Amino acid sequence: MPGGKIGGSGAAATRRPEANEEATQREEEQEDDGDEDLRDGGVPFFVNRGGLPIDEPTWERMWKHVAKIHPEGEMVAQRIRGATDLPKIPIPSVPALQPSTPIPERLEAIQRYIKELQYNHTGTQFFEIKKSRPLTGLMDLAKEMTKEALPIKCLEAVILGIYLTNNMPTLERFPISFKTHFSGNYFRHIVLGVNFGGRYGALGISRREELMYKAPTFRTLSELIFDYEEAYHRCWHVLKKVKLGHCVSHDPHSVEQIEWKHSILDVEKLGREDFRKELERHARDMRLKIGKGTGPPSPTKDRRKDVSSPQRSQSSPHRRNSRGERRLSGEKKPAESKAMPDLNGYQIRV
Repeated sequence: MPGGKIGGSGAAATRRPEANEEATQREEEQEDDGDEDLRDGGVPFFVNRGGLPIDEPTWERMWKHVAKIHPEGEMVAQRIRGATDLPKIPIPSVPALQPSTPIPERLEAIQRYIKELQYNHTGTQFFEIKKSRPLTGLMDLAKEMTKEALPIKCLEAVILGIYLTNNMPTLERFPISFKTHFSGNYFRHIVLGVNFGGRYGALGISRREELMYKAPTFRTLSELIFDYEEAYHRCWHVLKKVKLGHCVSHDPHSVEQIEWKHSILDVEKLGREDFRKELERHARDMRLKIGKGTGPPSPTKDRRKDVSSPQRSQSSPHRRNSRGERRLSGEKKPAESKAMPDLNGYQIRV
């Protein structure tokens, strides 16, 4: 969630309602089409598509953007780039998770690691994450994140959370995306929902402490989402939409795609009680899918015992990608199938 401010430019905040709605629709179409250089909260959001090390054009664009969004302008960029005695930044170590350690403690260790990487305030995401990539490709990218140990944004934290929990077959993982409104602008955020022993929680990263990690203590999915809604309320944001994906496979070599938005819930159109019912319906859908054996496969038994990072296993059967089964709030018919979007509409500046 970029930026130390809440809200975007004055021009964006004073748009006519019709123009603001049209801009939002175009932005969501860009998300589905895979265009990642979007505007989040009225401020441009960039992605490093050239890999690492960062190429010169991307590097210069990043610093120009920093100069635009930082209160000190170009002075902060010049001060950092011209320094010769910058302190050495410690590199966080990937947590060594023992199988005997309780799942909640392992989740806390993973969250600490994600937080130690620090939030990326530059306005340029260092790792290009395409949501339409198969899971195996995203897991390779997560492994690269642990090697580079660079600051990350919320979508990168979700991919990293999946990678670091792959060796926890009793833990179910699913993406939760939020769209909020503040001061005439829309903001996006995403976390990794988790379910262990019938209790819900989440992993993630944000500028705001209350919009990232949630210990798996919530009895229902709706309780978890309402807790996030209250946190947004304290930041003066109004929750507009929630997108829920299905459970993610534990097989790091699966070629299936993550289902990012099986249920798309419009909070205002549904009303409070219907919103709660739709959240619990989605939770039942996930339980039924797993119970029928069509959910994410668990790691195979011949997996190696070194659990410091997710381990390799044999390929598992591919479950049917149910993008065509997505349920829009207030509609009984499934939504029209679309190509899986690339990521960055889910960043949010709070």
